[in-house]
Amino acid sequence: MNIRDQVKSIVKKYGTRNPFEILEQKNAILVYAPLEGVRGFYQYFQRNHIIYIDENLPKSEKTFVCAHELGHLFLHKKANALYMDSHTLFNTNKFENEANTFAAELLIPDELVYDHPGMTSKQIARLAGYSEKIMTFKTIEGGNTYGNEI
Repeated sequence: MNIRDQVKSIVKKYGTRNPFEILEQKNAILVYAPLEGVRGFYQYFQRNHIIYIDENLPKSEKTFVCAHELGHLFLHKKANALYMDSHTLFNTNKFENEANTFAAELLIPDELVYDHPGMTSKQIARLAGYSEKIMTFKTIEGGNTYGNEI
């Protein structure tokens, strides 16, 4: 199953696109802390899923970081490792790209794009409250990356 289909399944199962609500339903632990040099990270420790988020981030960034780290929880939990999201929003690491794709698919529903035909990727991202970079990880029905054939 690809990431897009996994996100659809998760949204259906949990009845929400809100990453904080999904975390709560999964009984995962969410910790806000003053992090230095990272915006957040996911840890699997003693059979507990723990997501740490920098308490100093703006709300929209906290939401993105939560969705990104939730991506690690769903996609990479068997790796049993600590993943860090550096201050540079998008890393080239495969796991980081997959977590960014998970976040984009969770936070930017296709309907948002379809309901606003003619908007640029930057406009769609801003409408949703995120940086334009999120749209580089978003695909639309049919597997097209946003902006290629919309």
